Amino acid sequence: MPEQADTRILAGGCHCRRVRFETTFRGSLRALDCNCSICAAIGYLHLIVDEQDFRLVAGSDALTGYRFNTGTALHLFCRYCGVKSFYRPRSHPDGFSVNARCLDAGAEVVDSVVPFDGLNWEQARERLPD
Repeated sequence: MPEQADTRILAGGCHCRRVRFETTFRGSLRALDCNCSICAAIGYLHLIVDEQDFRLVAGSDALTGYRFNTGTALHLFCRYCGVKSFYRPRSHPDGFSVNARCLDAGAEVVDSVVPFDGLNWEQARERLPD
């Protein structure tokens, strides 16, 4: 199948570059800026992608996981540099959230940033389009 004109394949990873990924985005890149305790603390800027659009290229052995609260989200960090470049989010358990700030192209490829009230996750999720 030919790629659409608005399809972008972007690469990224952690600070020490042990963890590397590629992901395909279709259409505009809308990032979510969440104010929950963990996202606010680390400055995470979410780009949600379907599982089939994400590929871990290197570093599966460098990843360590962390779960809290409901235990649904699997937060993945590089065990060497501590950077969380992507994870499996509670909101999209069949996909991934990529940190726009960990893309090789940088967060400047993001078309828009939408605030997300993660402190009130259940109510905010109801208002979030899929």
